[in-house]
Amino acid sequence: MNYKKMDQSDFSYLKSLVGNEQIRIHNEIEKDFSHDELGTVFGFPEAHVTVIEKSHIQAIMKYAYQENIPVTVRGSGTGLVGACVPLYGGILLDTSKMNRIIELDKTNLTLRVEPGVLLLDIYECVEKEGLFYAPDPGEKTATIGGNISTNAGGMRAVKYGVTRDWVRGLEVITPDGELITLGGKVVKNSTGYALKDLIIGSEGTLGIIVEATLKLIPKPKKTISLLVPFKNREDAISAAPRLIMDHVIPTAVEFLEKQSLQYSEEFLGKKIPHNNFEAYLLISYDGNNEQAIQEDIEIASSLCVNQYNAIDVFLVDTEERRTSVWNVRGGFLEAIKSSTSEIDECDVVLPRSNIGAFLEYVRELSQTLDIRIPYFGHVGDGNLHIYFCKDDLTDDMWKEKVNKGFSLMYDKAFTYGGLVSGEHGIGFAKREYMVKLLGKKQLEMMKGIKKTFDPKNILNPGKVV
Repeated sequence: MNYKKMDQSDFSYLKSLVGNEQIRIHNEIEKDFSHDELGTVFGFPEAHVTVIEKSHIQAIMKYAYQENIPVTVRGSGTGLVGACVPLYGGILLDTSKMNRIIELDKTNLTLRVEPGVLLLDIYECVEKEGLFYAPDPGEKTATIGGNISTNAGGMRAVKYGVTRDWVRGLEVITPDGELITLGGKVVKNSTGYALKDLIIGSEGTLGIIVEATLKLIPKPKKTISLLVPFKNREDAISAAPRLIMDHVIPTAVEFLEKQSLQYSEEFLGKKIPHNNFEAYLLISYDGNNEQAIQEDIEIASSLCVNQYNAIDVFLVDTEERRTSVWNVRGGFLEAIKSSTSEIDECDVVLPRSNIGAFLEYVRELSQTLDIRIPYFGHVGDGNLHIYFCKDDLTDDMWKEKVNKGFSLMYDKAFTYGGLVSGEHGIGFAKREYMVKLLGKKQLEMMKGIKKTFDPKNILNPGKVV
């Protein structure tokens, strides 16, 4: 990849576009912008440019395309696979200040936003109007542009789907600087190839999202959670698909183990009620009919205790209890990070029927490699988050065990019909496992798509394909 090394003329041109205050070059750039939240992939840009207008991005991309300068887009930097890391230098295009909520359309039930709007700001905006944006990724300070770029999932995916299911339209700037509109406020769209859906999940390799139109629905009036303890993990894991098959689909079904709870409780300094059992399902139901939800809870409780070997069912019905339990669940990643010197993460997704057997293999692998591997997961949709912890290992030993462990773990997942990523994406960190899984033909097709969108390969090079 013969990219241009940026010089003073390039920096001067960028400053003429966005102003001196919006650009940092070389050693002026803070180290935080050389990695994402996980910090396993590193690369420094030659210029860090903060943009607030579409026209600025268009001009920058036209210039970068003409001069053959690589461009990597970054939002909040909360990713976990190195997708926002500028591996080949060039321009780091920071869209975090493009954070305007443009329009809430109550008639069409849509929300138009810029890519830098935080997930938590979307919730606040729509919920006070009695509306609901369902995708619920764990990191609420992530930007919506990042969520769309990775097709983020979250805990409510089992009922409501993932980010792709909630994006009606996108405005995208192509690598050569053209602004295109994909989709819009319409509910249906059979107009040609689904280019919008190609952009979603493409991790900034095909185009730059500068505006999104999101689908909304009326906010469910009632939400109740159940904390269901089991004697062992096997019973808890096997109960999840049975509950979905035997009853209505819950809003969320999360799997918790005693060890993960302890990490999170120690990290947050908060405890959940009934925290002395080996394994749990945390189940949530929502809807508009309180009587119907009450019936759901009664049926689910009866099934869990009488057919799925649950020890008991605890109702999480007050705001205080709900906040306590879900905050502890939401703190798992940060808690695991704080328990060790370094982590690496596997975001594997499997058919629900194979989760128990796969996690048994993960525990065996932990003993075989003599490395700590905590985990948790969205067992309702089969997405597991598995963490290798460095602890006291030397750098060489850590690298060796991670490489060997990840290779073995993904190979096992593939035999069960699993995929590399359920919601965090491929970026740079997981490319080799995707290549192993998909094979030559699918990779050729993906590379063909990349070449059509980005013939000079200047947009986020080195990622995905």
